[in-house]
Amino acid sequence: MAEFDIEASVNALIEQNRQRLQANAAPFNPVTGMGSVGERTLVEIPDFPIPRQWLPDTMLTVPLVKKIIKAGSIRTFITDILRAEYSAGTVDQVVDQFVRVRNRHDFPFWAATFVYIQNKEGGGEVLFRLTRPQRKFVAKLEEKRLASRPIRLVLLKARQWGGSTTSQLYMMWLQLVHKTGLNSIIIAQTKKTSFAIKDMFDRALNAYPVQLLHRLGDAYSPGEPKMVNVGQSGDYKRIPQRDCKITIASYEAPDAVRGDNYSLVHCSEVGLWSPTDLKSPDSVVRSACSGILLRPYTMIIFESTANGTGNFFQREYDAAKAGRSQFDALFISWFDIDHLYSKPFEDENQRREFARSLIQNKQSHAVASSREEPGWYLWWLWEQGATLEGINWYVEERSGKESHAVMAAEYPTDDDEAFVHSGSRVFDKSKVKEIKKSCRPPQYIGDVYADADEGRGAFSNVRFTEDSQGLLWIWNMPEIDPAEKVLRRYLVMVDIGGRSVKADWSVIVVFDRLPMIDGERPVVVAQWYGHIDIDRLAWKAGQIAAWYDNALLVIESNTLETHDKDRQVDGDQSHFVLNQLANVYPNLYARSRPEDSIIDGAPVKYGFHTNVSTKPMVISTLVKCIRERMWIERDERACDEFNAYEKRQNGSFGAIKGKHDDILMTRAIGLHICFYDMDPPRIIPRSSTTITRHHTSSNVATI
Repeated sequence: MAEFDIEASVNALIEQNRQRLQANAAPFNPVTGMGSVGERTLVEIPDFPIPRQWLPDTMLTVPLVKKIIKAGSIRTFITDILRAEYSAGTVDQVVDQFVRVRNRHDFPFWAATFVYIQNKEGGGEVLFRLTRPQRKFVAKLEEKRLASRPIRLVLLKARQWGGSTTSQLYMMWLQLVHKTGLNSIIIAQTKKTSFAIKDMFDRALNAYPVQLLHRLGDAYSPGEPKMVNVGQSGDYKRIPQRDCKITIASYEAPDAVRGDNYSLVHCSEVGLWSPTDLKSPDSVVRSACSGILLRPYTMIIFESTANGTGNFFQREYDAAKAGRSQFDALFISWFDIDHLYSKPFEDENQRREFARSLIQNKQSHAVASSREEPGWYLWWLWEQGATLEGINWYVEERSGKESHAVMAAEYPTDDDEAFVHSGSRVFDKSKVKEIKKSCRPPQYIGDVYADADEGRGAFSNVRFTEDSQGLLWIWNMPEIDPAEKVLRRYLVMVDIGGRSVKADWSVIVVFDRLPMIDGERPVVVAQWYGHIDIDRLAWKAGQIAAWYDNALLVIESNTLETHDKDRQVDGDQSHFVLNQLANVYPNLYARSRPEDSIIDGAPVKYGFHTNVSTKPMVISTLVKCIRERMWIERDERACDEFNAYEKRQNGSFGAIKGKHDDILMTRAIGLHICFYDMDPPRIIPRSSTTITRHHTSSNVATI
């Protein structure tokens, strides 16, 4: 790159960094409401204790607020609308009522005005003012509350930004301000941790004005207790004014979880909850949450830093992220916590040199030691949204860690690397990102059907029917020219899983090789993904292959030929199923045989056999295909599997614990056959006896 181009790029980077720093440091005042959570409107009341307030828009519909705004001042509201005498006492009553209204609509205001917490930097207690990541968290909670939806959230977080504190105080807000009778429970890994969270609640309640626990105008005693014990254990507390209980429990001793009804559940550091013979995270959570109805002002929070893979917390986060549960997922990265994880530059020259180095090395994959990250990764941090100051901090912090996995465990950049694993990543994450750019939702969802499920009838009247819950995703329908046929155009690859919901997935993918005629890349055009009996899967794959112009059908046969417990598939059905299919489907892939085997009349071996020899071969092919972007991917789930694939310490390949590699294997084997086992596509005249298809007006394609 020319020096002029570098300087122009540096200038652009510095300017973008200035904008990021400015956005991160945008004014935030929870008392006035400036820069606070949610949609707000500036309201000016000159004689109010806070003359200029950015009020939540939801608050502007409250009659009291509307009338005060219309009056333009407290004095005018009292004299002209209330028709009352203007006095200090009357003003106090109006202001008190206004503040109570705002407390209900504005959690950041309530917290910063009435809630005291322990200052982590020492010096006693301070009012709770939300930091930037805490505001991001609260915005997610408020999104559900304001929509009158139950609050269900799995929070994956970096360390030390107050996620537990925010969770507990938001629950406290619901209990003290919004509704009476909301019982809550805190469940942490140990009783000590639970009591530490509870201690924060106690501190806040001790300093909380007792009159705010009562309705305006109710009689109360300034010295009345705000919390009383229930029983002798200290695990149960009650706030009499709000008719609610706070229960303390731990995963190690979960007895307190049972036997009560809760509306608010806070499960802290769930990633640390390890199953034992007597309990599991699932059972403890089920005990605490089983009675909670899907109603507004109920709340369940699972929050934790990641702690390995394949555990309850990762499963819940993945399900929430994929939209397969009633929970939402939220991730807080280290660079969201810029008030802690940022290192300023000594001067502008140092900042420019850092930016220049970032640009010049953004394609580099080389590192001088195990305590550094390659240039492409540092550039990826920038693309994710980190500031130069943040990346400067990251570089210094990384020098104190012996591996990327250790750094990612404490300071994850995204939710993928948060769940670190012990092996080494097989595929370059930056290259996977490029593959992912071509992914998109399918054009059609449904399945293929025929006059029968097996035998010759399985290929009679093959048709596609749209169904929003179907298992076949289609990006491009089959293209069939009645006059010409493209030989070796379509390739169908099958990875066989199991029939149960806990088994590996079965995958049928269709590649279109037509672009290879012009030197372009093959493309994924369809994929079936689900659980099904093995014999029915084979026939389903045959139907899809037939529908795609009698495509070459490749089935990974070793999952049929062996009873592989890790893959959770059924026993040996290979010869029966594949030979049955071969009898009626004309284009089934068969492994090559030595000449003497052919002479001796040995049976044809159908399918691709994955073993200690062929698996490294196809994985090497996939590494090359990803590195050089040799095909066009459509399904994001494939990229997710690429990022969760590792070479283990014993030298074997596989998905990290709790993840799958079923889609990945269809790409690895399919692309290997596509590039190395098949001749290029070729156009020939189509014979009059060749199967043809047509599309009906109801989006059903038939043969």
